[in-house]
Amino acid sequence: MTTDRSGPLFRRGLRDGMPFNLASIPFSLLFGVVAVEAGFDIAQVMGMSFIVIAGASSLTAIQLLGEGAPAFMAVLAGAAVNLRMAMYSASLAPHIAGGPLPWRLVGAYFLVDHVYAMALRDYEAHERTMQEKFAYFFGLALAVCPFWYLFCWVGAVLGAAIPPDWPLDFAGAIMFTSLCAPMIRDRATALAAAVAASGALLASALPFSLGLVVGAALGMAAGALYEIRRERRDA
Repeated sequence: MTTDRSGPLFRRGLRDGMPFNLASIPFSLLFGVVAVEAGFDIAQVMGMSFIVIAGASSLTAIQLLGEGAPAFMAVLAGAAVNLRMAMYSASLAPHIAGGPLPWRLVGAYFLVDHVYAMALRDYEAHERTMQEKFAYFFGLALAVCPFWYLFCWVGAVLGAAIPPDWPLDFAGAIMFTSLCAPMIRDRATALAAAVAASGALLASALPFSLGLVVGAALGMAAGALYEIRRERRDA
């Protein structure tokens, strides 16, 4: 007979997710400030933070729109930054594909970097029931996402009141490095990361940050080709 541990796992998710706010709070502040400086009002900033709930892609789109880029270019660049979400979904699918559809739909909305990284690590390390998996997942989401909304609003309200010499822009690099570095666990992921970074750097001169799109596409293609060749060799 199994014991329902969904309650303790939800609380554990809350506890495990809280430390990520040390990096995501400055990042959300930065987003709010940049969005206001780009000409967006508070309602627009909050609408984007609630609808998109993806800091890196939102910041990319805001910066491009603030520079006068066409809207479709901003959407394309934001989507390129968020292509990693497709890979996140694919790696989580074996663990939660059998869950209730409403849970999966809500989970898809809250699939942010911190939640994904901690949830996948837990799923791979422990045998969980479906209810326990989602309890931990939603605990992580509740620990992280409300602070994103709140401090996007704080950043938008404060706007120019935040001194320009505050080094808030370091938060994004620290956050993504801490999340992505442990995920480079084999040759395929290492190759994808190296090719994506190299491609983005080489294409950095392209207008409207299209280098991000190029780098993301090349990285995904390199990783996929390596996996295909490895499977054929093993077969």
